[in-house]
Amino acid sequence: MTAPAFLTEPPPPYGTALPVATGIRRIVANNPGPMTYHGTNTYLIEDGAGFVVVDPGPDDTAHVSAVLAATGGAVTRILLSHGHADHAGALPALAAATGAPVFAGSRQFGQELRDGEAVVGWTALATPGHAPDHLCFAHDGVVFSGDHVMSFATSVVSPPDGDMAAYITGLRRMLARDDRLYLPGHGPPIPTPRPFVAALLAHRLAREDSIRAHLHRAPTSVAAIADALYPSLDSRLRGAAEASVLAHLQKLQAEGRAEETAGLWREPPTL
Repeated sequence: MTAPAFLTEPPPPYGTALPVATGIRRIVANNPGPMTYHGTNTYLIEDGAGFVVVDPGPDDTAHVSAVLAATGGAVTRILLSHGHADHAGALPALAAATGAPVFAGSRQFGQELRDGEAVVGWTALATPGHAPDHLCFAHDGVVFSGDHVMSFATSVVSPPDGDMAAYITGLRRMLARDDRLYLPGHGPPIPTPRPFVAALLAHRLAREDSIRAHLHRAPTSVAAIADALYPSLDSRLRGAAEASVLAHLQKLQAEGRAEETAGLWREPPTL
């Protein structure tokens, strides 16, 4: 199964705001790992009166200090792609230091944005799947794609909060758009979004076909399918791999194409 052509970049200088697009800079948090690549991207958008911050990043004092230094504390708004700790951990400290209002996909974090609503020209695109509250933000062909579309790897879809059917629907929605640049939550910018998203979608659908083939042969477990699909997997990603398999199985179950009994999954009998 061919994976998308993921993008790489050298480790960034942590704590430094570097330009990634006109009027937009990026600070990478020092939280590298197999799920975060070199770290979480925090974006700073110039808005005339100060800066809009997209994804404050993890709960890390040095990172918050870097954001405050780069903006001079003049943060007018904070946009949050979703509530996972590597994106929202720094939110309380940054909001307290700046007094900036927060806009997110859940009222747990601030003012709730619904699909299609805009803040300073950036339109919220509801893209659940990786997380139920996930939003992308779009303006003039540029999209902050959060963890819905990352450049260094596929997104983790982990039940119960992760929903593979919603995630695939979101990929199809993004594929129908004609954007020119994605700025993801982890990894470098994506300068050709549509073919990249098309490859992600094809990869997910091919993975689903492989899982269905396993079910067709005999009842099997999530762990056994993960063993077959990810034979050389980094042990640190084992949990994510099994979560992805389970998410696919739950999607197939909802569609009537898989069933589970006592931990074993199978293809439903043909009527």
